[in-house]
Amino acid sequence: MTPPASPVTAPPQQPMRGILFKVASVCVFVAMAAIIKATSDAVPPGEAVFFRSFFALPVIIVWLLWRGELRHGLETPNPMGHLWRGLVGTAAMGLGFTALGLLPFPEVTAIGYAAPLMVVILAAMFLGEEVRLFRLSAVGAGLVGVLIVMSPRLSVTSDPLSLAETLGAVVALGGALCAALAQVFVRKLTRSEGTAAIVFWFSMTASVLALLTLPFGWVLPAPGTFALLVLAGLLGGVGQIFLTSSYRYADASLIAPFEYASMLLALGVGYAVFDEVPTWTMLAGAAIIVSAGIAIIWREHRLGIERGRGRRAMSPNG
Repeated sequence: MTPPASPVTAPPQQPMRGILFKVASVCVFVAMAAIIKATSDAVPPGEAVFFRSFFALPVIIVWLLWRGELRHGLETPNPMGHLWRGLVGTAAMGLGFTALGLLPFPEVTAIGYAAPLMVVILAAMFLGEEVRLFRLSAVGAGLVGVLIVMSPRLSVTSDPLSLAETLGAVVALGGALCAALAQVFVRKLTRSEGTAAIVFWFSMTASVLALLTLPFGWVLPAPGTFALLVLAGLLGGVGQIFLTSSYRYADASLIAPFEYASMLLALGVGYAVFDEVPTWTMLAGAAIIVSAGIAIIWREHRLGIERGRGRRAMSPNG
């Protein structure tokens, strides 16, 4: 008699490996963003989005081949879901890249932290997720922190530099909103789609959408700039793989707080590479945002433990 096939099981939890992958992804994405900022004077944001997306594809394809997921992993029963996710995700990337050219690196990073706060509200609106008073309070506090970071940039004057900074702050916040919407679409996609399909089709969709900006000022970059943009795309692909791998080995509630390491890295890169000195206002606002984000993650972790205890108590084998 032929023995039954063994069921496919998830990889065993390896928290330290998950944390290392998460920290590595944060470092890679910060390096990628720094390259985009360094080339922002030479190429328009739409062109940067194309390089970031298109040159991530070879890395992702090799990764999928190595995992044996290329043939079946890219099949999708929900192409429109990928299109909507691609639209808002590409908009988030383009707005974020625009902001990097207008504001200091740490400020764009801090305003970007508004995205996970907005996800809480959008998930309640569109996914029917329950949001209790604690999370709403933390979201409110975090958004106050965002306003504190943005406040020095919101005084509109006739000075062109001031106008550019005001535009940068508004664009960065718009990018955070689009990123939050993208995360909501990803949550919906995960109900029917595998990680491989979500990662691949986003890069493919973003590459095609970025090409639509070709008539709006694309330039032929110098060899050094071209090399940096290609490197940004490769780093984007590697960062996506590291991020995906981190969630395979550890719970999201464990590794999510390490996302805020990007603030320290952004401060260091901004000072050392771009000669940007953070203001106390920016630091205070960023501290409030990070604290609110960690509070939400901690609360979700506690609720997850309580739900797990409740399921065990109801189990007839418990």
